[in-house]
Amino acid sequence: MRCFRVRQSSRQGGGTDMTPRKLIGTAVAAAIAGTAAGAHAQVTLDGDPKVAFLYYSATNDGGWTQALDRGRLRMQEALGMEAAYVENVEETSEAVRQAAEIFISRGYNIIIGTSYGFGDGLKELAAEYPDIAFLNVAGETEAPNLETFYARTYQPWYLAGMAAGAMTETGTIGIVAGFPVSVVNWDINAFARGAQAMNPDVEVIVTFLNTWYDPVKERQAATAILEQGADVLATNMASTAPVVAAEEAGVWSIGFQNDMSAAAPTKHLTSVVFNWETYFIPVIETIAAGNWTSRGLPLVGLEYGTADITPLNAAVPAEVVERINATRQAFAEGTATPYDGPVVKQDGTEVVGAGESIDDAGLWGMDYLVQGITGSVPE
Repeated sequence: MRCFRVRQSSRQGGGTDMTPRKLIGTAVAAAIAGTAAGAHAQVTLDGDPKVAFLYYSATNDGGWTQALDRGRLRMQEALGMEAAYVENVEETSEAVRQAAEIFISRGYNIIIGTSYGFGDGLKELAAEYPDIAFLNVAGETEAPNLETFYARTYQPWYLAGMAAGAMTETGTIGIVAGFPVSVVNWDINAFARGAQAMNPDVEVIVTFLNTWYDPVKERQAATAILEQGADVLATNMASTAPVVAAEEAGVWSIGFQNDMSAAAPTKHLTSVVFNWETYFIPVIETIAAGNWTSRGLPLVGLEYGTADITPLNAAVPAEVVERINATRQAFAEGTATPYDGPVVKQDGTEVVGAGESIDDAGLWGMDYLVQGITGSVPE
């Protein structure tokens, strides 16, 4: 089995420069290798590793897939290997199976899905091909040879919320979101809680679009939120349409997945960005070494920089920046979380009390919005 030597990338990272970030931390490599003994059988590939990515949209979509492909390219550079990919795979089991089996028939033995909607198809494939390693970015399916991973995006979203809460003058901010699944709900709730930490009376308006990418709908939703008095607008979507709408309205914006500041050159507060290479590189090395075991549904936090915020706008007051930096450090060190209690739902139900925190099981089961949010989770 061939192992790879990591090279330092010459590319500039997309994450925050509040603290230095290494391309790969030994901590994340250890976390990937250090699975619970006996939980799953180890997977050993047949031959050298050959990696293929399945994308649900084009690599130049400006959002989700572009961020993932940036991680693929950095992984290639660091590991000295080529990784194939296919674009525009539909979120159906049939389409996922068809795309993956083309690669499998050509000798690819590490298949990386990149969508919540790929989960069922990948789980079916994992059962049929036990000697192939399957990974998926976002979702809730797992198997002995299928690991579905995600970043603790709620951590940087809390920081972005702090910036929004500090900068709003109307006391109303908003966020455009996709589907009401756990990994979206925890972003929205964290955004609201971060804003409330700076401004307890702030109102947070949320609109769900039930799509991952639709620039026309995203702009329409953004305009509707702005018409309700929001002077800070965040997007949890893939396109820059809400950011552009905010810039045109002369209000602050917060981007997602990639640095969206170019779309709002004067009024962009920050973006919550992905640095997927910090996960891809060590997991591919571990699989190549022949001792990989699926960890099920692992989450990677700010300590690894897989999701982070970009540098804050220069207009943000120094004392606000200092407070956000301190909070970020506490999250990275594990001394605080965005969901330290009390956490209360919109209807007044207490999820956890003071002195408690929501655990990972509670995060995956997050099907509600917290107090202070205007809007509801679609049925």
